[in-house]
Amino acid sequence: MSFSFHPEAEEEFVQATAYYENCEFGLGLDFAREVYSTIQNVVDYPLMWMKIEPEIHRCLVHRFPYGVLYSVEPKGIFILAVMNLHRDPDYWKHRLESE
Repeated sequence: MSFSFHPEAEEEFVQATAYYENCEFGLGLDFAREVYSTIQNVVDYPLMWMKIEPEIHRCLVHRFPYGVLYSVEPKGIFILAVMNLHRDPDYWKHRLESE
């Protein structure tokens, strides 16, 4: 199964990686690895993770306060957000309309 990012989800992933890299050399790479490991878990077991909306699941990222929000589509996993869990939990919902 393949995966793709909503453009805003990809941008927040890039920004979060840069933020962690600015905090400490190599930490951005660690963050990116953890996110991609989480995405691989989602790809391997797409229905295993908690539903937070009728068609939206969330898989938590290890070591970092982030979750990957996604839907299971006929073409694969569609990542709606790489969400900082300290943000407003509904900030990403407008992305459902642009799917």
